[in-house]
Amino acid sequence: MDLANNNVIKFSGIAKKKDGVFANFKVKGIRGGAHFTASITVDILAADVDLGDSLEKIIENSANVALREFKKADFKFEGIGVV
Repeated sequence: MDLANNNVIKFSGIAKKKDGVFANFKVKGIRGGAHFTASITVDILAADVDLGDSLEKIIENSANVALREFKKADFKFEGIGVV
């Protein structure tokens, strides 16, 4: 992995679904020996933008929401259970 792209949220597209319009992002990173990849989808209404705004504004505001919420995430390991 190119360290210049480590932990960079990259825009991958806009998707219209029956329940709204979403901005899609991907992020890859390496930290503490762990490699991770994540896909983040943001409802553009949560980014305080609408379809009439410029694409740049939609992407930037949505990326800020993605970054803020990803940082606030409190991930937990579900554990290994015997089935």
